[in-house]
Amino acid sequence: MLSLSSVLVGLTSLTTLTSAACTRDLLVDTAAKWVYLQSSGDHGQFDNLSYNLTYLENNKTSSILSGQPAWPVNIAFNRSVYDTTLCKIFTELIVTDPTHPMVFATQLYLDEEGSVTKIDSLVTDKGDWAFNATGYMYWNSLENWDPIPPSKRLSRATLQAAADAYADRCNNVSVIVPFGTPCARLEGGAYTGRGNLTANTCNIGGLPEHVEMSNRRYVIDEEMGTVDIFLGFQGLDRTRPKEGTPDSHFFRIEDGKIRYIHTVSACWVDGCGMNGTGIPTPRRR
Repeated sequence: MLSLSSVLVGLTSLTTLTSAACTRDLLVDTAAKWVYLQSSGDHGQFDNLSYNLTYLENNKTSSILSGQPAWPVNIAFNRSVYDTTLCKIFTELIVTDPTHPMVFATQLYLDEEGSVTKIDSLVTDKGDWAFNATGYMYWNSLENWDPIPPSKRLSRATLQAAADAYADRCNNVSVIVPFGTPCARLEGGAYTGRGNLTANTCNIGGLPEHVEMSNRRYVIDEEMGTVDIFLGFQGLDRTRPKEGTPDSHFFRIEDGKIRYIHTVSACWVDGCGMNGTGIPTPRRR
């Protein structure tokens, strides 16, 4: 996890990109620039942004000059993981400022020259699925996301298969998901973990059935044992059945079993159309 203070210090010593190879150091530096941009609204330090940058915010084309990156936020917590194979970054940011609490999930894409060509960001706040930034922050603070010891690191294929099993199970109830014990699921701010956290399980029911999770985009970090999947969650927000609800499922996998799941969903209508009123209320962002 990068603290905001370390981000600010790191910006004074960012290296010049001289190699086309995607390295972990390159991705760490780029993640620091992204966190700084969100905390300052200043994109001037982000010296490896592509001139042809595509910025998406909740699946809509926007701009870092007018979208959320242009508006500074007080970041209470951030975590990034790094995919050196796809040259991608996943970052989650938590803002607990009572004037406008938010939780961000962002995938950043880099090209072979080390330039950021695409930023795909989910910005969630009040009215999104189970949203509670304070809860999201609190439960995060109790979890252990230390690097996986080298002798216990799993292959990309194994990590992805575990995460895909969870996503596939939502459409096919016969799929066996490799839930670990303990396991905890954090959705917007709601948490399945309670009491004795070492005995918790994610195999508690409540998963959707016959719901497709489509258009999956991955960030896989073997060192951290993590997989993030951006996808279209079909079945929520039934007013938009084709693209689905913009959603991020972030998995921590240990010894082949799912340990943590973090989920954010950027609803098109209030409560993703499941707020109990039966009347979808369009979101005003």
